[in-house]
Amino acid sequence: MDINFNKNEDHNKLLLSDLKQRLAKVKLGGGEKRIAKLHGEGKMTARERIEYLLDKGAKSIEIGAFVGDGMYKEHGGCPSGGVVIKIGYVNGKQCVVVANDATVKAGAWFPITAKKNLRAQEIAMENRLPIIYLVDSAGVYLPMQDEIFPDKEHFGRIFRNNAIMSSMGITQIAAVMGSCVAGGAYLPIMSDEALIVDKTGSIFLAGSYLVKAAIGETIDNETLGGATTHCEISGVTDYKAKDDKDALDTIRNIVGKIGDYNKAGFNRIKAEKPALDENEIFGILPKARTEQYDMMEIIKRLVDNSELDEYKAGYGQSIITAYARIDGWAVGIVANQRKIVKTTGAKTKPSEMQFGGVIYSDSADKATRFIANCNQKKIPLVFVHDVTGFMVGSKSEHGGIIKDGAKMVNAVANSVVPKFTVIVGNSYGAGNYAMCGKAYDPRLIFAWPSAELAVMGGAQAAKVLLQIEESAMRSRGEEITPEKEAELFNKIKSRYDEQVSPYYSASRLWTDAIIDPLDTRKWISMGIEAADHAPIEKQFNLGVIQV
Repeated sequence: MDINFNKNEDHNKLLLSDLKQRLAKVKLGGGEKRIAKLHGEGKMTARERIEYLLDKGAKSIEIGAFVGDGMYKEHGGCPSGGVVIKIGYVNGKQCVVVANDATVKAGAWFPITAKKNLRAQEIAMENRLPIIYLVDSAGVYLPMQDEIFPDKEHFGRIFRNNAIMSSMGITQIAAVMGSCVAGGAYLPIMSDEALIVDKTGSIFLAGSYLVKAAIGETIDNETLGGATTHCEISGVTDYKAKDDKDALDTIRNIVGKIGDYNKAGFNRIKAEKPALDENEIFGILPKARTEQYDMMEIIKRLVDNSELDEYKAGYGQSIITAYARIDGWAVGIVANQRKIVKTTGAKTKPSEMQFGGVIYSDSADKATRFIANCNQKKIPLVFVHDVTGFMVGSKSEHGGIIKDGAKMVNAVANSVVPKFTVIVGNSYGAGNYAMCGKAYDPRLIFAWPSAELAVMGGAQAAKVLLQIEESAMRSRGEEITPEKEAELFNKIKSRYDEQVSPYYSASRLWTDAIIDPLDTRKWISMGIEAADHAPIEKQFNLGVIQV
């Protein structure tokens, strides 16, 4: 191995170490004192509940661990958005599990909490997975009620989704393991079956204090909406559990009796590990986002036996298109080639060099055809991002780059097979869209710690913003010295670099997770398994495109 490999390896493993440290902090939720308080009340934490519920030793993935990271500082923060979401196995059945974290503002709902819950429901609906809600929430966080209450993608959308999922035949089970108040009380009752934990669970539209203020009635919360009330008097809940573990055991028993599902029929054979060492990914992926490397070497360390069948290998080489298998599942891979390549395409001169990470007209054309082929063959698509955007300049514009790019975007948008997006490096501008960014409905979208998401790279953006700032300063008659220019550039770049960080994206749920690169196969495999629950009901149709 050369010195660059070792430098890259050191850099990427430091990024991974930082990821693990951040995850450890996030998993503490509202902090150790609040966890201890919860235990003192005889309750488990959200993460402990999920761990107990899921099959021991089985795979699982967490959605949105970094949601809320760095947000709502003036309100004390909101780790993981105050809710923990995992896809895992309950009695052998793949399920989505959603658990309110009562250590974060008593499980109150921030705006990002609603967005994260809606994402969990979206995953359940797209893949027709059973969804389990472990409810322990004080309801809407009132200081921010105007940002969570009335709009289409706000709190009320969750109950709308409850109704839609019920009509779709998607199993929904709710366990009330703490507070469940006001509008939030509808969630468990709109589920198929509801459990409540005795003495710690409660459900009511208005608590005892509000009842006293509204109608003058004096009553305690347990009598108003506790387990005995709702299991023996109102009939609102279906099962009374003596404690958290009893409730979770009951859920496992219910899920264990759910019948089989109609499969989409994606192709799978016996899984094989990559023949090449997966750990070498850390040395191949360069430290600097501007450096060139061979994306094929990354792909070979992700696919079974390190084998793939490349489609149109000699054409449009700035994008790799290939059939392969990941954990036994057949996949179609669309990946940005990051090394400089020679091309002899019709729209280029013989032996012309193409920059790595840029999408050219011939590459977009190739990707469009490949996406159509995968849709015809019912093969899930995996997009691997390290893209700086589409090629610019007069030659590209005259050659119709906008038209060819539009074809690729059209194919991605209209694709009916499940799509999965892995951001390993850059994901800039329209390249993000063409490579199935969040706006194009990937079933799962996740990033490596090396990822960057933005309209353009930090240095380029800072130069553009600097020009605008300098122009404004000159119009005010201000002098711009080289020192002032450097100070402005560094200030702008620092602010922009913070926004292109994968953690900035993950906190806003633009990606579902930041993961260890060595977990990529697990995420894709579990994602395709989830997608296999939902037979494809639409035909692939590109609609009207300019030839």
